[in-house]
Amino acid sequence: MNTANTSTKALLEIDNSIDELVKKIELLSYVNPTNIESEKERFFASKYLTDPVFTYPTINFDRFKLHRELFAQPIEQIEDVEIRALYEDIIYAYSGLIKCIETIGEGKKFYYNSLHSFGTPTEDDVENAKFILHFDDESEMDAQFLPKYNTEQTVQKFREYSTRYDFSYRIELSDKMSAIAMVLNNIQTLVINTNHRFSDNEIEVLTNHEIGVHMVTAMNGMLHPLKIFSHGFPDYEETQEGLAVFSEYMSNNLTVRRLKELAYRVIAVDGLAKGYSFSRTFRKLHHEYDLDRETAFYITVRAHRGGGFTKDYLYLSGLKKVYTYYKQGKDLKLLLTGKIALSYLNSIESLANKGFCVPAKHITDSYMANKNTNKTIDFILDSLK
Repeated sequence: MNTANTSTKALLEIDNSIDELVKKIELLSYVNPTNIESEKERFFASKYLTDPVFTYPTINFDRFKLHRELFAQPIEQIEDVEIRALYEDIIYAYSGLIKCIETIGEGKKFYYNSLHSFGTPTEDDVENAKFILHFDDESEMDAQFLPKYNTEQTVQKFREYSTRYDFSYRIELSDKMSAIAMVLNNIQTLVINTNHRFSDNEIEVLTNHEIGVHMVTAMNGMLHPLKIFSHGFPDYEETQEGLAVFSEYMSNNLTVRRLKELAYRVIAVDGLAKGYSFSRTFRKLHHEYDLDRETAFYITVRAHRGGGFTKDYLYLSGLKKVYTYYKQGKDLKLLLTGKIALSYLNSIESLANKGFCVPAKHITDSYMANKNTNKTIDFILDSLK
């Protein structure tokens, strides 16, 4: 076997080995509290003064062994300097996620690991959030926002939407999650919150967001010789969430209400850096911003779960970056090739040139044409820093 083939074989073996390891670390499976509803009742009964005490799923892997196996990868056998550097970044990024998982529920320890993996809002991010909150949102009594569909009907709506794509996936139901729906990338599964009754707008938003992007990129990611495309490049979350919200925009389902929800998440995560407790974050959203207590509670849960989970600010910053990319006339299909990050586009193009990357098979339906008719949304997106 010649040197080039030996190096390629080493790369594929390392990539495959990392894939087997990181399948075990779906962070969202561990960071969602298992007792949200009971703690919500206790928190409301305390008049918003006693912070919830959350419990979390048991971790079912050997954390130290996983760290050791990640760093034992013989990446010096990858002769291509650029690809070797990419895999160094990958190993450090996934080691950081393991640290997040192993410190869930340990307060500041988890927060600092989350900070390392996801960062925290910049001043511009916070200013963008506050800018959005100045706009009047649509009436909650608009027909599109009224709770309408039970779990069974919601599942059917997702199935109907998914017929436009040439892939299948599993649907699971859960009453222990802070989101109302989410995709678990490593097992190609959509999880729907059974505690929630869905509106027409939520169905449109979530089908375009969860299936149109998260599931599309998961399925595209599995088609490459390198599995890094399916388990995720370092820092892929910001690009992923930006693409997903952008799909809401392109399908004409992004509302001021939804943008405000993303803005509140930035405010909540920014509070973590200021040392805010759960109750203080909640009171800021509920009293200062006049957000209804149910919505304020769940946004606060999302930010404070685990001990301070900073990922939520990335939806807005990601949307801004993807929107700018689109306005510059760049190819969105490239961003759909898997769980990739805008910051690694040069690496991805290089991998494509070397035969390690294939074009996206599944294309987000909403990206075919810009159907947005909301001029206020255009104005807001064009004005973000």
